[in-house]
Amino acid sequence: MYQRLFAYLVFVGCCYALHLPLPPDELNIYFNERRELLKKSLDDSLGGHLVLNNEERVVNEILERWRNEEFDKGVKNPSEFWASQHFFNAKPHIEKSKVFRIIQKFPKGASLHSHETALVSADYIYYNITFRENIYAMESESGAITLKFFKQHPGAPWSPIAHLRQIDRTFGHRLKEQMTLMRNNTALLHSDVNTIWKEFQNIFDTMKSLLTYKPVFKDYFYQALREQYEDNIKYIEFRSTLPLLYDLDGTVYDQEETVRVYVETTKEFMDDYPDFWGAKLIFAPSRFTNNSVVEHYAHVLSRLDEEFPNFVAGFDLVGQEDPGPPLKDFIPSLLKMTKQSRLFLHAGETLSNGAKTDENLIDAVLLNATRIGHAYAILKHPEVMKKVKEQNIGLEICPISNQVLGLVSDLRNHPANHLIANNYPVIITSDDPSLWGAKGLSYDWYVAFMAMSSRHSDIRLLKQLAYNSILYSSMDLYAKEVALKRWENDWRTFLIQVRKDEIL
Repeated sequence: MYQRLFAYLVFVGCCYALHLPLPPDELNIYFNERRELLKKSLDDSLGGHLVLNNEERVVNEILERWRNEEFDKGVKNPSEFWASQHFFNAKPHIEKSKVFRIIQKFPKGASLHSHETALVSADYIYYNITFRENIYAMESESGAITLKFFKQHPGAPWSPIAHLRQIDRTFGHRLKEQMTLMRNNTALLHSDVNTIWKEFQNIFDTMKSLLTYKPVFKDYFYQALREQYEDNIKYIEFRSTLPLLYDLDGTVYDQEETVRVYVETTKEFMDDYPDFWGAKLIFAPSRFTNNSVVEHYAHVLSRLDEEFPNFVAGFDLVGQEDPGPPLKDFIPSLLKMTKQSRLFLHAGETLSNGAKTDENLIDAVLLNATRIGHAYAILKHPEVMKKVKEQNIGLEICPISNQVLGLVSDLRNHPANHLIANNYPVIITSDDPSLWGAKGLSYDWYVAFMAMSSRHSDIRLLKQLAYNSILYSSMDLYAKEVALKRWENDWRTFLIQVRKDEIL
């Protein structure tokens, strides 16, 4: 009986104690520690160390107001948090976002990871280029269309594109659909990585001989620079396979001529837009090759360095990593290359763990790459992460590309969330924007800001992304100093504009 009474009294005592208020000091200590822990997390994130002045704080409050409104709406209706949805479905809604419209006006500095054959909007290619004279089309049994310029009718199976438009009302629509992945094909949204990559490659096959006609190539690259500039990007480092250009008289030019067109067009653009800072080329041929061919590429790079010393930034190998040979197959040639040039290596653009593809990250850091493209699998390699920080290697993150090409569906799960939260040297860039109906960097910056960083992140993150785009570029130290000063001028103009009319 006494044991029961004792147990009952203990039970009553515990219940009473649970209902007693905690001492005020204990509550204060807890919530102070909580605030400090949250503050330290934010301070340690990308841009967290930056201090805002009064003007910047005012603009930050405007940005935060619109951002919080979108977050709150997304909490109530998750399907309308557009930064987390597939880009094909989200794009028209993103374009209505007030946060996106502010980011469009944001001075972004430099674009450091894009491929020249996917830099110009499909609308420009279709409505400007495909209506020019001397274009002929060839359609395969599967419906794949190839376009090329000829001086005169080359005969079957080629037909003048104007004639095809006349006799087949669906031709124009089918052609335009083959210029992007954004087509009426919901199955593509749920395809495996290899299927999406095959569709991706088909677009390049459609465009190659259309865009490598020399007069078109020059106009195309000028338009590429213009579309960057219109998105408040002032400098670009782009990857190119250096396709061979041709003319109507049958002349096929060498790779040096391709670079010469880039250089001359960049100069022409800078004459027209004096506040544009410039462009540099990363020679990026296909990774589907062998070591002896990569050694040949090293000789090509050396020649280009001599002829265009201020334009060629370095070297990369491109193409889908999973089925391709790993970087370790090319180590003899790549090691030699490090003695003469910088490397900007695609590595870890994969879902694999412990396979040859994600292990490309190991070779990238051992080769002391200046920047790593994608690095999607980097969280699986903690030692690589340490070396990235130690060696200050820039990480070129392309969120929309990773989503469209099947690596991640909801960008809130993108591994770069961890990199942003821990102040890794992240650059947010675009990869192949025209293939999914985007332009410039604004779309990628928007999804990174809304879906890949803390809700507590603010304009300091965007500011640091702009800084990183300059600091991790291949510009020399003096050019970086000049670029940063010019960026600060653009930044002040942006702050005034937002405060004046909120760009809305």
